[in-house]
Amino acid sequence: MIKASDFGPDFLWGVAVAATQIEGAADSYGKGPSIWDTFSKRSGKIKKGHHPATACDFYHQYQSDIRLVKTLGFKIFRFSISWPRVLPFGKGPVNKEGIRFYHDVIDECLANGLVPYVTLYHWDLPEALEREGGWTAFSINHAFNEFTTLCARTYGDKVKNWIVLNEPFGFTSLGYMLGIHAPGQTGLTSFFSAVHHAAIAQADGGRILRSEVPGANIGTSFSCSEVVPYTQSEADVMAASRFDCLMNRLFIEPALGMGYPETDWDVMEKFTIQHSTWRHTGRLSFDFDFIGLQNYFPITVKYNPFVPILQAWEVKAKSRKKPHTAMGWEINADSFYNIIKQFAAYPNIKNIMITENGAACHDKLTGNCVQDTERIEYFRLYLGALLKIKQEGINVTGYMAWTLMDNFEWAEGFNARFGLVYNDFKTQQRTIKDSGYWFQEFLKS
Repeated sequence: MIKASDFGPDFLWGVAVAATQIEGAADSYGKGPSIWDTFSKRSGKIKKGHHPATACDFYHQYQSDIRLVKTLGFKIFRFSISWPRVLPFGKGPVNKEGIRFYHDVIDECLANGLVPYVTLYHWDLPEALEREGGWTAFSINHAFNEFTTLCARTYGDKVKNWIVLNEPFGFTSLGYMLGIHAPGQTGLTSFFSAVHHAAIAQADGGRILRSEVPGANIGTSFSCSEVVPYTQSEADVMAASRFDCLMNRLFIEPALGMGYPETDWDVMEKFTIQHSTWRHTGRLSFDFDFIGLQNYFPITVKYNPFVPILQAWEVKAKSRKKPHTAMGWEINADSFYNIIKQFAAYPNIKNIMITENGAACHDKLTGNCVQDTERIEYFRLYLGALLKIKQEGINVTGYMAWTLMDNFEWAEGFNARFGLVYNDFKTQQRTIKDSGYWFQEFLKS
């Protein structure tokens, strides 16, 4: 049976959350609107019309929620700072109530013996900046640097561990190309502009933190998925390669000083040549102390000539009769192993942390109990693969479970439950699930 002690005494165990998904108090205490506050008011964008106005009410219950983290046995609490809570207009006047709130959260972590890992940007762009073009406008980088400098100078004496961006491919593709996440923009031009400005931001953010926070441990986090061709035909293999350029290489390679993967994807090459906005490439790289990887599922890809640009589509796990979560995401611990190995092959990565991993299940509260045996088995499988990686000598230094409690899961609303703790969104009553108790026992080992 796998034990936490198998990973060694210095391995870091944590749990991750995000401001928009848990805080609530969306229009209170001086906070400005975010793109998710606006997006969730648009008809049909969020399942069942859910919205993050109250979410988990962490803003008022942060003390008891942080004590839950301690109760479960974790040592790291990863959370994000809401940009519009501290800078309601994205820049300019500072909201003192917002500043105070994160001081209180950090102090509560420290009082409970938890190490705070702060994410600067976890998708909640101030609506005021979106009206100026958001991530598609070059001006976003000036605003982001102002936000980063404020956070570093305000909290840097107490917070030494920082994550600059959360899943830049996620928020640029879903929000600026496909339009299914906030702010709901579509098109390749919007997407590539957002990509470039986000890539600059992750490196600029690292440089600012290095300058402002003595002894800072600085990382950034990437969503990643092993991309598997449906068959070994040349067409399927090339389709998988294009997918891999987008999903796994688009942000890590510029950060490592390798530039964009344009030689392996002609669409990227054409964009960099044709668009005058593609500038400031010298700002793309930064020597991060760690790289955060966030993996949930592999993607199986088949060639499809009718799909624009990529000429590929995903063959879902259900249609391939593979085990999957409540979100339809394939459960495959071997793939988790493979994608970590893929990133570890880059020579300039110092160490890797798994900054998110978890599963949505069809959880039901019965009495005062949630028997989520599928999630427990998921963690056993994936942690077993992670231990194998570590035993092979790859420098993986920590793991953060997604997530502490059921929350506002973006376009899924409150329908997708990932938490180790069950949340009743009507009463805000928390109930530790069996998976939470499993982690508690696991970490005691």
